[in-house]
Amino acid sequence: MNERQTTPQAEEVHSVDIPAGEATLDGDLRLPPQARGLVLFVHGSGSSRHSPRNQYVAQVIRAAGLGTLLFDLLTPEEERIDLRTPFLRFDMDLLAGRLEEVTAWVAHTDATRHLRLGYFGASTGGGAALVAAARLGQGIGAVVSRGGRPDLAGALLPQVLAPTLLIVGGRDEVVLQLNEAAYAQLQCAKALRIVPGATHLFEEPGALDEVARLATEWFQQHLHPASKPT
Repeated sequence: MNERQTTPQAEEVHSVDIPAGEATLDGDLRLPPQARGLVLFVHGSGSSRHSPRNQYVAQVIRAAGLGTLLFDLLTPEEERIDLRTPFLRFDMDLLAGRLEEVTAWVAHTDATRHLRLGYFGASTGGGAALVAAARLGQGIGAVVSRGGRPDLAGALLPQVLAPTLLIVGGRDEVVLQLNEAAYAQLQCAKALRIVPGATHLFEEPGALDEVARLATEWFQQHLHPASKPT
C-alpha cells in the first residue's frame, strides 16, 4: 500500500496499486473502524473509480460499517484505447478476470483478508461482477447490480451462488427488460428492485439515495462476519 491516512472519524484511507496479471490497477481502499465486510466496486463502461455515483453509494455503505474498495478496471493506456473503440468495456473475460485478481489481492492483504466480500457493479460492471461471482463461488458473500447488464454474464448466471440484488430504474426500459430476463435465470437468493421514475443514471431527485439504501441493506444482511466460510 502506498499511503495510509486517518480521518477524524478514524477511517483508514489507503491509495493502493493492485497487481492484475501484467497490469497494475489504481484503487482507493477505505475502512471504517471495525469494518464488518468489504464491498468491491466494479464501475461501468466509460467510467472509473472516480464515478460520483459510486463514490456516493460507497460513502453510505461505509457509514453503515462496511469497507469499500473502488478501483480502475482498465489501465490509463487501456482507457485511451477504449475511448476510440468500446471493445474493452464489453470484454467480460477481461473485466471479470481483473476483478478476480483484485479479489485475490484483497484476500491476501493483512488489512482486508479477514473481511467477507461483496461486489457492487454498475452498468457493464454488473455483468463482470456476476461472472466473477459465478467463478469464485462461496468466496463472494453478496452482489448488487445498479442499472447493470447482468445479461452479459450469459450462461454463468445459474452458477452464481452469492445472494444477488438487481436495482433498475423504472424508466430504464431496455435495461429493465434485460434484468428481468437475467433475474429469471439466477438460482441463488435474489431480489429485483425497481426505483420508480428513475432512468439509467439515477439522476432524478432521491433515486440514488434509494439505490444506496437498498444496496447497504443487502450488504448488511449478507456480509455479516458470522457468515464468513472457515
